[in-house]
Amino acid sequence: HGRAARYERLCAAIMRERPEVVLLGGDILPHAFHSANLPNFIRDYLCVKLRQLRKHMGNDYPKILLILGNDDPRTEEGNVLAESSADLLDYIHGKRLPVAAFDFYGYACVPPTPFQLKDWERYDVSRYVPPGSISPEEGFRSVEVPEHEIKWGTIDKDLESLVCDACLAHAIFLFHTPPYDTPLDLAQLDGQSYDHVPLDPHVGSIAVRRFIERRQPLMSLHGHIHESARLSGEWKTRIGRTVCVTAAHDGPELAMVRFDPERPADATRELL
Repeated sequence: HGRAARYERLCAAIMRERPEVVLLGGDILPHAFHSANLPNFIRDYLCVKLRQLRKHMGNDYPKILLILGNDDPRTEEGNVLAESSADLLDYIHGKRLPVAAFDFYGYACVPPTPFQLKDWERYDVSRYVPPGSISPEEGFRSVEVPEHEIKWGTIDKDLESLVCDACLAHAIFLFHTPPYDTPLDLAQLDGQSYDHVPLDPHVGSIAVRRFIERRQPLMSLHGHIHESARLSGEWKTRIGRTVCVTAAHDGPELAMVRFDPERPADATRELL
């Protein structure tokens, strides 16, 4: 969410540890109500930091893979794509990017939320909207989208189109949303209701859960639900053979997950 101190800690860790790949899983920009103070956060802050990093690291500069998140207005996508073209970072929403022996896929969209910004919201597996949430057909968008896409598009269809019949044995997915009904999607809603309807504290994507169960990628990386690790006590789980982790965090620290794709179950998480 555009917190400069967390980017400083991240850059310091990259300089110190020299990773091959760094993944940023969305919600990287300041909240919309801060945008007047930082109108060009991607261009004038984040990419300035990355250029400084590249200058100091030379050939050790890592691949920076990123997606945006549901709090990031899609109007900034053009700035991200421009830097992707300049080889400073790789924007991988809706794309596959081979790195060494692994295939990285990115997907930013989340199921309906109570929030007004709908740039990265889709229906999940059907046009169902959970109690207390706002339909993707309502709210507002920072860019125009065809009406049929808003009304009939789903995360489920998007994921099938993204991978088709590819083998995913060495695939790593960078999702913004976590899979439904896991320790990674637990929101602080237990015991709450909306119009007398109990709210489900699990707010992740059914489509993502089913996709992982069915296709069994090597690993999936998630964010979105800040409080999930605190509430569930877990930041890592398995769905079949797939190791699923979250870097979401609701404290002041930067949550950083380190992993070797040759040994995904040995991933670690540190608060910096």
